[in-house]
Amino acid sequence: MENNTTEYDVVIVGSGIGGSIVAKTLSQAGKKVLLLEAGLEAGMSFQKKEAFDNYMGYLNTFYEKAAKVPNSPYPNLKDAPSPDVLDIEPITACQPSTKGYLVQAGPLPFGSDAWRGPGGTTMHWLGSTPRMLPNDFRMKTLYGVGVDWPFDYNTFKPYYEMAEFEIGVSGSVSEQKGPDVDVERDYGENYQFPMKKVPQSYLDKQVIESVPSGFKVFFNGKEHELQFVSTPQGRNSIPNADYPYADIVWNKSSGKLQLQAEKRWNTFTKAYEHVEQRHAKYSPVGAVWDDHQGHRCEGNASCVPICPVQAKYNALKTLRKSDPKHIAIRTRSVASKVLTNEETGEVTGIVYKKYENPSSSVFESHVAKGKIYVLAANAIENAKLLLASGIANSSDQVGRNLMDHMVMLTWGLLPKKAYPFRGPGSTTNIPTMRDGEFRKDHAACISPIDNWGWGWPKFSPGSDVENAVAQGMFGESLRNHIHHMVPRQLLLHFECEQTPEPENRVTIDPNYLDNLGNYRPVIHYSASDYMKKAFAEYKKVSDQIFKAAGVQDFTEYTTDNPDHVEYQGKVYNFWGAGHIVGTHRMGNNSKDSVVNENGQTWDHNNLYLVGCGNMPTLGTSNPTLTMSALAFKTSEAILNHLNS
Repeated sequence: MENNTTEYDVVIVGSGIGGSIVAKTLSQAGKKVLLLEAGLEAGMSFQKKEAFDNYMGYLNTFYEKAAKVPNSPYPNLKDAPSPDVLDIEPITACQPSTKGYLVQAGPLPFGSDAWRGPGGTTMHWLGSTPRMLPNDFRMKTLYGVGVDWPFDYNTFKPYYEMAEFEIGVSGSVSEQKGPDVDVERDYGENYQFPMKKVPQSYLDKQVIESVPSGFKVFFNGKEHELQFVSTPQGRNSIPNADYPYADIVWNKSSGKLQLQAEKRWNTFTKAYEHVEQRHAKYSPVGAVWDDHQGHRCEGNASCVPICPVQAKYNALKTLRKSDPKHIAIRTRSVASKVLTNEETGEVTGIVYKKYENPSSSVFESHVAKGKIYVLAANAIENAKLLLASGIANSSDQVGRNLMDHMVMLTWGLLPKKAYPFRGPGSTTNIPTMRDGEFRKDHAACISPIDNWGWGWPKFSPGSDVENAVAQGMFGESLRNHIHHMVPRQLLLHFECEQTPEPENRVTIDPNYLDNLGNYRPVIHYSASDYMKKAFAEYKKVSDQIFKAAGVQDFTEYTTDNPDHVEYQGKVYNFWGAGHIVGTHRMGNNSKDSVVNENGQTWDHNNLYLVGCGNMPTLGTSNPTLTMSALAFKTSEAILNHLNS
């Protein structure tokens, strides 16, 4: 094992959005940073031609793949494998599924994937960025479910604003509504998103107009007004002239990260001055190979798995803002163990395996050394690395409380053509079921109107063509059939918040190792009655919406789907949302949590964890914005730690 002689201020594992925010923030503050990335160097290139060629390679791979699943454009390396939804299969009793990277111990397969590579899963995320609701931070207090967060919404609000700046959120603050939403309270007077909202799709408008004004849905014994909300999202649109901020800076004297107004060059002092200017225009961040490309969403409808022009945010946009004088990046470097001093409890290094050929099992071991260490892989990988190292687990919570949004899909045909597949994957959501007293009985959910036809549950439009040909349709009759069917397809999905349950967890087993001899994650996963009741209630909601809108319901749930459950005599299917949360949650004490409110582990003073694994509960929001806000909060804590 080779020890590197350089000692850094901070060593970071992972270049996803959490790791990239920490790397950018600390390097800009003058701290010496080492970033370890398991993926290939080609994906990290910020040389324009190399970055362009690599991304075009991703696109060509995507075009050639028959199954357009989230990971389809990206390399799945034997030495740094990624979980893939195509590997999901039924689990037989007492026999884990070992197809793919995850070892699925069941009783249900975990339905989500992630990508282990430069930029992480932001390379294929949808891009929806709603904030969590204030009540989401107090689930135990309000509803007797799950746990409370160690801080409240108001404490967290400044970090949400930083995350919205960093991602470049497009949206309309004034249009945010629903249960437990008060725009002035939640966002502050005159707050704006950096960019104006992405226009809601024609499909969304047709659905909204087809439902009578003031329509109410009945679930959990009560009527609730059905509302439709434009969804904030991390993709470039028109810059908002009323957005006042142009940068995030570290104020050493106050110990705070702060949003600041536009920088202005002073010709006399030959320096930038910070000028409070209410009309500083936000500058969209373009593609990593050309900042002039991708300044506007072009409506390609392929946000998952890939935006062809990088109008959608990805973590490489943040990483490239790092100060090159203060950051070193090592690719093909798979972290395998965290070293600690048994007497002091401090972390002394991170062992990583440097491979040359990603398909071979040949590697060299090195140790990265720093003053502070940050694990910023996804919630599964962080937990696996901690378990493999035997650290940070005095609470016995490492790996536990694995959560995802369990997604129940419903699909049908609109009475007239609304033309899905134009624009981003979703621009509108139904917030009606996000909060209420019913959370004492079953999960809340958010319900986006999807813009992919029946692609998710039925692989449309390819399956539509296949089925029509099987029925003997050719030529003009085939064209007419597809033209009649596909433009009328409607898909709703109900993202149900999963509660933290200790039995849903990540473990390791020496019988399951990868190509480099590292542990593969063993996943134990199931659906509680709290989730199953939500499926039953929201299927009734879908039935009411479809009836009001004149939608012919084609939803069909079967026991052939690997993720199926039964509740009160009925079968329901669910899909993973790609929202991998939990496994090293934050809390107020070391007895029932892994990290404190700043992501610092209770057991090791100089070890911080970043990512969705820190989240104590899931709420009904896509978690990337919240994870990004947490990363800024942790970055602030690390800067204060180093300066003290």
